[in-house]
Amino acid sequence: MSSSNPPSTHRADSVFDTALCVDDLRDALSAHGITLPSLRVDLPSFAGTYRPPAGLVALGNCNAATARRLVAVLRDTGTAPSRPPLDVELPAVPQALQGLRRTVRRYLDVPCADVQLCVTELVTNVIRHVGEGSAVRVRVARTDGNRVRVEVTDSAEEALPVSLPSAPDDETGRGLALLDAVALRWSVEQGVEGKTVWCELAGAE
Repeated sequence: MSSSNPPSTHRADSVFDTALCVDDLRDALSAHGITLPSLRVDLPSFAGTYRPPAGLVALGNCNAATARRLVAVLRDTGTAPSRPPLDVELPAVPQALQGLRRTVRRYLDVPCADVQLCVTELVTNVIRHVGEGSAVRVRVARTDGNRVRVEVTDSAEEALPVSLPSAPDDETGRGLALLDAVALRWSVEQGVEGKTVWCELAGAE
């Protein structure tokens, strides 16, 4: 009688340990916005189908030890993995602006009128002062501190943006003034193959 108790105890402990691991893993993934329907399995019956019941959880072939490592990694990072930046190359033409604004909105996946405004104004600045049809590279990315960084690069190193005074009824010339109004900061970086005008804005929620 006594000889049969240890395996039974081991089995119960393994199932209980599996349940704890999966609960911890589910919570850690949830903190990163990740939900896995496969974790809704009936754990006692699931674990009981394996010999020995070593704690396989319903996440592929992940065992309890791997589940603990996943939980530790997810909790140590503090934030969800960042997305790669949006990186688009296109000709600077007015017809491209609407599609570019939509692309930025889809990338950030939240309303982002100020970000769209900055992208529009920076590309429009290239159209006006570098030349319509000039090649531009637009990059948008979330950065540390819940900010969004916008970069617009063109090949004209010498054509630096200059903020000029404008009258109330002027229809043009307000781009950099708008940038000053909505961006936390902005600047220009010159390189061997052109320049990049960049700005940072409070992160869109």
